[in-house]
Amino acid sequence: MGFNCYSFVAVNSPGPIEVLWSAPDFSAGAGRPSGSGIPLMFPFAGRIRGTSFRFEGKQYALEAGDSLGNAIHGFVINRPWRVTHQAGNRVTGQFQASLDDASLLKHWPADFRITADYQLVGNTLVSEFLIENPDTRPLPFGFGTHGYFRVPLGGSTGAECRVTVPAESSWELEGLLPTGRKTSPAVAAELSRGMLVSAMKLDSVFGGLKFENHRCVTTVHDPHSRRTMAMTFDDQFTACVIYNPPHREAVCIEPYTTVPDAFTLREKGIDPGLRILPPGGAFRTRIHIRLD
Repeated sequence: MGFNCYSFVAVNSPGPIEVLWSAPDFSAGAGRPSGSGIPLMFPFAGRIRGTSFRFEGKQYALEAGDSLGNAIHGFVINRPWRVTHQAGNRVTGQFQASLDDASLLKHWPADFRITADYQLVGNTLVSEFLIENPDTRPLPFGFGTHGYFRVPLGGSTGAECRVTVPAESSWELEGLLPTGRKTSPAVAAELSRGMLVSAMKLDSVFGGLKFENHRCVTTVHDPHSRRTMAMTFDDQFTACVIYNPPHREAVCIEPYTTVPDAFTLREKGIDPGLRILPPGGAFRTRIHIRLD
């Protein structure tokens, strides 16, 4: 199930609190891979229009994964990874296309390797991600996490929890795919100030993220328990998707290194933040999730 971190229990006064939401049967291997915990999206995050894309003059075929006939959320989200290290407070997993599912090589321009490391440090879940190009060809990619953060966080109701995402703009969507046009809607300003969960009905891509010392801090605050979940990521992420699952027991805050449908936008002359690793190249990033 994609090396999904589906539970993070923080020890906090007056007792332990589960920060992540997961379906009750997820740990048994049931449920949607993208519907619980922290799904990892790679080598593309979000949707790619239809079931193919073009890179350096060559067409690549994908499989439809959403109800609209688009490819979605990459290849590693629903496949088994190899656990390469495990200790009391730390676990590391790895997936490489040529080793773990060689059939993927015909669907992407290059082989790829992704390593995810989770470590508990007090009330902080520290995640580190390493993406490598073991091929002789350039590797285009986008990476994102799809965390389901529980609401409430120990309080009596999730409706009064407040979500903060410091964003200045939103990517206009048609059929949940970006047109390439950016807007500055009121909801972006409201999210920057802190938006009530009861007012949220979103499946939106936000840009213009605000960073201080190269870090962006997003939060979920529960006014009744006075607990705050803070997720911090670096400025290698260029977009953030905010999504309310239908059950309303969680809110998804999803940092992406690329805007969804990056290959289409790139062909239009719009910079979506698509990253291209040269042979032997590597990309590293870290995300912190903390409960106070």
